[in-house]
Amino acid sequence: MDFRTACEETKTGICLLQDGNQEPFKVRLHLARDILMIQEQDVTCVSGEPFYSGERTVTIRRQAVGGFGLSIKINGINVRKCRHEEVVQVLRNAGEEVTLTVSFLKRAPAFLKLSLNEDCACAPSDQSSGTSSPLCDSGLHLNYHPNNTDTLSCSSWPASPGLRWEKRWCDLRLIPLLHSRFSQYLPGTDLSRQNAFQVTAVDGVCSGVIQCLSAEDCGEWLQAIATNISSLTKHNIKKINRNFPVNQQTTRGYAVHVIMITVIMGALLLDYTGILSAYDNGDNTDKIVYMGWCETREQDPLQDRVYSPTFLALRGSCLYKFLAPPVTTWDWTRAEKTFSVYEIMCKILKDSDLLDRRRHCFTVQSESGEDLYFSVELDSDLAQWERAFQTATFLEVERIQCKTYACVLEGHLMGLTIDFSTGFICFDAATKAVLWRYKFSQLKGSSDDGKSKIKFLFQNPDTKQIEAKELEFSNLFAVLHCIHSFFAAKVACLDPLFLGSQAAASAASSSGVVSKAKYMT
Repeated sequence: MDFRTACEETKTGICLLQDGNQEPFKVRLHLARDILMIQEQDVTCVSGEPFYSGERTVTIRRQAVGGFGLSIKINGINVRKCRHEEVVQVLRNAGEEVTLTVSFLKRAPAFLKLSLNEDCACAPSDQSSGTSSPLCDSGLHLNYHPNNTDTLSCSSWPASPGLRWEKRWCDLRLIPLLHSRFSQYLPGTDLSRQNAFQVTAVDGVCSGVIQCLSAEDCGEWLQAIATNISSLTKHNIKKINRNFPVNQQTTRGYAVHVIMITVIMGALLLDYTGILSAYDNGDNTDKIVYMGWCETREQDPLQDRVYSPTFLALRGSCLYKFLAPPVTTWDWTRAEKTFSVYEIMCKILKDSDLLDRRRHCFTVQSESGEDLYFSVELDSDLAQWERAFQTATFLEVERIQCKTYACVLEGHLMGLTIDFSTGFICFDAATKAVLWRYKFSQLKGSSDDGKSKIKFLFQNPDTKQIEAKELEFSNLFAVLHCIHSFFAAKVACLDPLFLGSQAAASAASSSGVVSKAKYMT
């Protein structure tokens, strides 16, 4: 593949394009910072008066036999940037009458009637090869000058001797990169194209299948496109975060939550300075941390579609699952699904955990225990998602500081508070009396039945003995995931490099929280 890289954000190269059922043809790709240009080579008159004239409007009616009576032959040259099959499809879908704006020929130039090499002084030097193009077959030959293979002319055109033609790359399709998606896989499947991919714009315009000459070229193109999409997305996120209105309903609800926790805890006199500070300045309440496309594996896949495009966003306290990128404030209220980020669990899958031939996959287990299976295209996409999820979880735990869940102990209604500063606190819901409390470091292990019960193993600081505490919850997975999130955030506070490292999962799991329901990484 012949390409050159001008800078980090620009790339140009020659590929093959398969558009629909047509045979693959040569195109030039030009990747700019915010757009992917797909160009095809066309012939343009650059001097003199071309043989076609101005436009006129005609109206024709569909006949019972023969339709509109049109025969469309393009020979690879654009007709107002529409390809042959697109024009045909438009006419087929038209009503009984159509109005066309057309260009017409002034005259049939003499050169159209000439065979190759006949009475033409501008014949190419390699005529003996017997090869020719449609243009050469018409008498319009390349190599008008031996040192210029990109210009065309013909001395056999008596009506317009000053004509000069050039081969130029003309835009065939423009793909805006913001919120666009790309894939090597056949749509809806786990079958990867060999050295090929397609790019789809946010409005649904598709590039067609771009075929590279080698796996290395294909990888370079995918990484360059991914880099530009990521850069545009980050810039867009910053702009939205600056202009996004503060969600007053969220902050009011948060204040009520703080008050309720304070009342419940009563005489514990816990320090809520961090909570109130976060509430006062409103930081991170509605901030977007991540936006991007992935593919969701259907739980009950149809025969011809196992994966569907999904747009994920991490904003404030929630993970949003969209069918399309949110553009307006109203769009954020119409997500397909939302999840509390600190009550879900993300797991990056190893090769042995993959369900099919797709690589770069991860799962998200929801508060209800439902497993969602996602696929992204590149290693860099997977790493970006993992960092973003860890960051979003840390920011939300830092903001809320504590979370209380209702539970049952020996038939009595209790409350379990997971506090970022203090640790675990269990209290009687009726009397508010504290039954026990332990620091995070004192949790030495845990187990659950996958339904409702969790058994905690705490080490008594005085006797060093292990004390078992079993509680029953109506929302088991939410509690387990929340505990994991608080542990991960605690480790992140001790090690600032934690958020950007691959040690996040192992560090969190080393806390001793282990589940039979595969909620841990």
